[in-house]
Formats: sequence, structure tokens, C-alpha cells
Amino acid sequence: MARAADPAWRTLTKQEEAVIVHRGTERPFSGEYEHTTARGTYSCKRCGAALYRSDDKFDARCGWPSFDQEIEGAVKRLPDEDGERVEIRCARCDAHLGHVFRGERFTSRNTRHCVNSISLVFVPLP
Repeated sequence: MARAADPAWRTLTKQEEAVIVHRGTERPFSGEYEHTTARGTYSCKRCGAALYRSDDKFDARCGWPSFDQEIEGAVKRLPDEDGERVEIRCARCDAHLGHVFRGERFTSRNTRHCVNSISLVFVPLP
């Protein structure tokens, strides 16, 4: 379902659009936030909605930033077109974020949100 772009949304580069709008994936180990350990919030690059807290980020050594919990109500889950994975999108603007996996036992929550750095903006704590 195509939606008109909200004029408040950030203008995306072609590379950002390929991931955020057309549901692509950035190359593993290439993202800006894969190894970020500073405290703060990760927001949607397209609309600015707060999605994840740094306290919920962990190193899954998978090549993308990983979180074991989203900010309540910020992320929606949809069956992926491949029929096997679960896609995650921003609940506010529908931007593609990545995929969520369960049962890998990386953390006590047993959930890994595997998120493209290019879909995020990090807002450090003051």
C-alpha cells in the first residue's frame, strides 16, 4: 500500500531510500551504528520517532546493530515476503528497519532486532 510522503519526513538519499522505502539491506559490518556503545536513543531516520534505547542494544556479532527490545509501540512486525522472517518497520511512518528473530538466546529476552544503521539516527544523552 503506497502512502504519500509526509512533508515533515526527512528527505532521503538514494541509498537510504533503497533500504527504508524499498526494504533493502545495507551490507553487513558497514553500518554507522554497529559498534556504537554511547548512551542515548535510536530514532527513525525518516520520521524521527524514537525506536530503541541504547540500554537494549547488544553485540550479536551479526554485522548490524542489534536490540532485544523496542520502545513500546514504536515498531510493528510483519511477515516478510520470503515467508520465513519477520520484518520490522517504524510504526509511525512504515520505514523498513530490518528483521526480528526469536530463540537465538543472545539475551534473556531471547529476541534480536537486527536493524539497518541507515534506517536510524542516534540521539546521544546530554
